[in-house]
Amino acid sequence: MAEPAYTRLENDERRRRLLELGADLFTRHAYDEISMAQIAREAGISKALLYHYFPSKQDYFVATLSSGAEELRARIEPDPDLPPAEALTAAIDAYLAWIEENADAYAKLLQSAATVPEVRELIEGVRATTVERILAGIGATQPAARTAVRGWLWFIDGACLDWIAHRDLDRGQGLGLLLGTLFGSLMAAGVQLPVVQGTDP
Repeated sequence: MAEPAYTRLENDERRRRLLELGADLFTRHAYDEISMAQIAREAGISKALLYHYFPSKQDYFVATLSSGAEELRARIEPDPDLPPAEALTAAIDAYLAWIEENADAYAKLLQSAATVPEVRELIEGVRATTVERILAGIGATQPAARTAVRGWLWFIDGACLDWIAHRDLDRGQGLGLLLGTLFGSLMAAGVQLPVVQGTDP
């Protein structure tokens, strides 16, 4: 017998609210500092009901991060109507804007990647997709270009963590720095990109 539509809607809404709660809780607390019982109390539901939606704390944690990653992916989707360099610039700026709004969550995400394999796989999946997207956008196929872009993505994490820790650069300066290092890496790999107006460091 099919589940009534209103029940499905209630389930979807409760799951959405639990994911929102998780985004807040895992920003304020380290993964090991909070239990499923505490999460259930914060949500105002029984622990059994929480387990109905998420079989374990790790499943809940990964689902929370996946939800945030999907939001980020949608925000940084390149505009196909723009030239590749301009589309890349807009995507990086949107990425930095998201980090500004979610600095603690971003830091927790990178920290948890060292201890939670599913989170590490999530980040690696995003990186692999980003590499393919950038290389396709600039029409680069040489291995050196792939290596340059993948290395640059690791650089981004370090640079952004420093940025949110010190807050002594504005977003425009951060954008110029990231673009400059990417373009420099690609030039060293034998790829030429046009200069985008207004992004010189």
